[in-house]
Amino acid sequence: MQTIEKSIEVDAPVGTVYNQWTQFEEFPLFMEGVERVEQLDDRRLHWVARFGGKRKEWDAEIVEQVPDQRVAWRSISGTPNEGQVRFTPTDRNGTVITLRLNFEPETTMERIAGSLGMVGSRVESDLRHFKDFIQHRQTETGAWRGEIRGGQTSGPGDSGAQ
Repeated sequence: MQTIEKSIEVDAPVGTVYNQWTQFEEFPLFMEGVERVEQLDDRRLHWVARFGGKRKEWDAEIVEQVPDQRVAWRSISGTPNEGQVRFTPTDRNGTVITLRLNFEPETTMERIAGSLGMVGSRVESDLRHFKDFIQHRQTETGAWRGEIRGGQTSGPGDSGAQ
C-alpha cells in the first residue's frame, strides 16, 4: 500500500471547514477526477472517479467521525483505499487540514504514477481547490454533527443524512 499525507491551512474556522468536508456529495465540485459521491447512509458512500483515464468505483465506510477533529474511512468494495482527514484549529481562527491516504495501486500505470508523485500532486491540488471553495463561500453548504465511533453512530435525532 502507498501512503500520501498532505496538509493545507485554510482561512476559515474549524467548524466551518469540518462542516463543509462532511458534505461528501459536493466533493466533485473541488476534487479533480471525482465524478460522483453518493451518500448511502450515515456511514457508507459510493464513489465514482477517473484516474489515468480509467473509471473506478468503490464503496467506502466511515469508521470514525468526530466533529471538528477527524473523519476516517476505508473502502469496503472496489478500489482499495483508506485514510483520515484531521482538522486542527490555528491561533488565527483558521484550520489546518491534514489528509492521509493509503491506497493500493491496481495497475502498473498506477504504481508508476504513485512513485512519480502524481497522486500526491493530485491530493495537493484537491486540497487547494477545497480551500478556495470554502474561503470564497465563507460559509458551509451544510453540516452533519453526529459522531461515528467503533461502528456506532450517535448524533442529531434526524435521519443522519449528511
